[in-house]
Amino acid sequence: MNLDAPVRPVAVPQTAQVFLTAGEFHFGAAPLQLATLLGSCVTVTLWHPRRLIGGMCHFLVPRRERNSDMALDGHFADEAFALFDQALLRSNSHPAEFQAKLFGGGDMFPDLRMSIDVGTLNIDAARRLLKQRGIPLLAEHAGGAGHRRLIFDLATGEVQLRFANKRKENTNGQD
Repeated sequence: MNLDAPVRPVAVPQTAQVFLTAGEFHFGAAPLQLATLLGSCVTVTLWHPRRLIGGMCHFLVPRRERNSDMALDGHFADEAFALFDQALLRSNSHPAEFQAKLFGGGDMFPDLRMSIDVGTLNIDAARRLLKQRGIPLLAEHAGGAGHRRLIFDLATGEVQLRFANKRKENTNGQD
């Protein structure tokens, strides 16, 4: 080995990043990162560890009444999972080959007593839909009071997560 030889820079592929907003869905291959910001919404990531493909959905509510002539809408958990079903079919993959992670469902107004806890309904819907498809849920960071920022890397399956807790500190010793 010649230590005096000039050093050439190695080309490192640029990782593209797609930011998903509420109702959006994306499925792709590494090198790709998928990012989002969550409150009461829920994100599910699916990753195929051998093929380095996967996707993310960002839904607002569990379901809606949908006519067969209506296009699938990622705002709704059941329809976001139908979009996953289509993507897995196109990729010639079986759902059980993927690993799932679930995030979100936060209580964005912890000091208000709401009659409907949308975050919990979203979390329950995601768990149910994963179970129906036989997709293993490896990790989750769900519920609580606050919002989450996350970045999902399709090259590694890792999710970088930042959680901002909205729960007020109790300073008078009472709940």
